[in-house]
Amino acid sequence: MDLFQAMGVFVQVVEGGSMTAAADACGMSTTMVGNHLRALEQRLGVSLLRRTTRRQSLTEFGSAYYQRCLDILGQVSAAEQLAEEVQAVPHGTLRISAPPTFGAECLMPCLADYLNENPAVKLDVVLTDRLVDLVEEGFDAAIRLGTLENSSLIARPLQDYGLTLCAAPAYLAGRGAPVDVQALAEHDCLAFAYPAGTEWRWTQKHWRLSGPEGEVSVEVSGRIAVNSAPALKRAALSGLGIAMLPDALVREELASGRLVPLLPDWHLPVRPMHLVYPQERYRSPKLRSFVAFVVGAMAKDL
Repeated sequence: MDLFQAMGVFVQVVEGGSMTAAADACGMSTTMVGNHLRALEQRLGVSLLRRTTRRQSLTEFGSAYYQRCLDILGQVSAAEQLAEEVQAVPHGTLRISAPPTFGAECLMPCLADYLNENPAVKLDVVLTDRLVDLVEEGFDAAIRLGTLENSSLIARPLQDYGLTLCAAPAYLAGRGAPVDVQALAEHDCLAFAYPAGTEWRWTQKHWRLSGPEGEVSVEVSGRIAVNSAPALKRAALSGLGIAMLPDALVREELASGRLVPLLPDWHLPVRPMHLVYPQERYRSPKLRSFVAFVVGAMAKDL
């Protein structure tokens, strides 16, 4: 016997005035209602109702037990409602991963708005170029650059990650600005040192730009290669050469004139960017709220 169900049936019998009314309210047969009442009385060892052919009434114990049932069932209902509210409100710690430059320059400034909207959520943000294993390492979501490998993760496209070709006024004063793409071969070009085997490793020796003449690949050289975008920006600001830098990283420097954009008719390749997460974790309100926030703020224009 399900004790809580039997108590609920008993309450419906009392409030409906008959087993027939209780059967309608509970969506079961009159026989089943009678079975629940008999099982409940057998469990208690006390009669709950006085039954005649014309009417039924509560025994003295049945009247007291009815009030207790109302209290207990009310508490059960309140507890279930509390559980529903917990499931509906984002709460707990959300662990996410993002590339260092994008994470520091784009994601972190946005997170204040997310936290204001979700005061019961805490964030554990790991900024790394490493492709973390979301399931094995306990991450809820990750933002990834580049072409995605086939996996079971759900991937939501975000705005492409763009690059800007730029140099400091001090460098341009001494060497001049390149007049066309081919002139880049005559300049000191600062390279980002991608790990071996990555899809953008080619940028250390060749830069590809698209423009009026289609896509052009230029062999470049320079005396500096560094595996940090902020360090590469510092090198460019120091007048050490021309660099391809993330738009998000140089927005303020370009606006202030500390860096100067070059070859405006030509475009550098962009990297696709996605928010990825395990499908089974999307049931969590905190992850659903984060996905909605990031997609709303950074969705790719289609």
